[in-house]
Amino acid sequence: MKKFISILLISTLGGVITLSTYKLFIESSIPIDVVERQPLSTISVIEKNYTNSTEETVNFVSAADKTLPTVVHVKNTTTSKGYTSFEDLFFGRSQQRAQIGTGSGVIISPDGYIITNNHVIEGAQSIEISTNDNKTYTAEIIGTDSNTDIALLKIEPLESLKYLTFGDSNTAKVGEWVLAVGNPFNLTSTVTAGIISAKSRDLSGRNTQSFIQTDAAVNPGNSGGALVNTNGELIGINTAITSKTGSFIGYSFAVPSNIARKVIEDLMEFGNVQNGILGVIGGELNSKNSKEFGVNVTEGFYVNDIQKGTGADKAGIKKGDIIQQIDGVTIAKFSDLKGFLNTKNPNDMVEVMILRADKQISLTVTLEKRTVIEIPVIGTLQEPEKKALKSVNLEYGLEVISLSENNRKDWESDGIYVGSFVTEINDISINSINDAQKALQKYSNNVIRLSIVKNNGEKVVYRFR
Repeated sequence: MKKFISILLISTLGGVITLSTYKLFIESSIPIDVVERQPLSTISVIEKNYTNSTEETVNFVSAADKTLPTVVHVKNTTTSKGYTSFEDLFFGRSQQRAQIGTGSGVIISPDGYIITNNHVIEGAQSIEISTNDNKTYTAEIIGTDSNTDIALLKIEPLESLKYLTFGDSNTAKVGEWVLAVGNPFNLTSTVTAGIISAKSRDLSGRNTQSFIQTDAAVNPGNSGGALVNTNGELIGINTAITSKTGSFIGYSFAVPSNIARKVIEDLMEFGNVQNGILGVIGGELNSKNSKEFGVNVTEGFYVNDIQKGTGADKAGIKKGDIIQQIDGVTIAKFSDLKGFLNTKNPNDMVEVMILRADKQISLTVTLEKRTVIEIPVIGTLQEPEKKALKSVNLEYGLEVISLSENNRKDWESDGIYVGSFVTEINDISINSINDAQKALQKYSNNVIRLSIVKNNGEKVVYRFR
């Protein structure tokens, strides 16, 4: 018995010693992986990010709230003659029929000035405006400009109207959120959202346009409506879409607000658009013509010639110069230059950054009054010097300085060459570019009658249908 107790004590003591040794020397040397769990505060950070996203949506709501009361429905009524039956056709009894066109417009002053597209109200015999609160007004045409497709209307409200303020379209950035507000498909004001896809787009191929391109959905009836930024500022007038079906497929285009604002200011003050010209002739650079011109850059406006006596000539711009910036605005292509100049008036002074022999030079140029006008049916006309008029015994008229390529052979076969004079357009005597613009507006920028004095002094009159 004593022997058993002795063995038990010895075994117990040995176990204690073994366990103590393991705890002290072995277990302490085994590496331990510590897993740090994300604190709960991380969830609150994620929630905060979602809150910021919601705040951006609120900005859309705020911009829409500002814009919706200012966008109107424009109904254009014209009267045309046509035949309603075979008997009417046989006996020549034409009947008058009313045709209605629709579009959108934007209120830009509390006393009822409205901006829209020229093509929305072209040929109108009466115009009806319906506001977002279902009030109806008769509108008067103050002025139109077919080159920019902008028209200015006026209604006489009984109380002050909500209106949209102009933003600076030059500072609008590609990728920036925008809203398009208009009346597509004769619905009440509709809001769509998108981003600015590109700037200074020219759809004509003749370097006459400078649109803002967006992917905001624009459909028939949106023409003349508002393109606004998230602050609810007007940065464009929705004008066109590119589509084979006539409906939106991904691209829409707007006249930049800086151009639209300048046009309506001129229409209100002068009755027509006063354009300031730089006085340079040339074209945009690309990889192909850069090699032809012997230059290393592929962006900018290459000056191929200078019009004598213009601001560019007086400021020292030379043939071979590359215009890269004007007043800090980058000029990468011709539509950039065209779009900028469309916002300026005669006698405005601009800072032109040119590249000459790999050196950048800044020159101050005073823009000149526009002295030429393009009339597609014949070509380009210019205000002549008095001695040129006296040489053909004329007191007024515009000189033909280039004939339309489409009709040049026809004109030359009839004895009309460069150096002939246009004395009347649509039965209005022409003594200036302003006279020509007013004459064109008489028939919605169409030429109905043209009086010309040939180089040999012969006077002829042409009628167009």
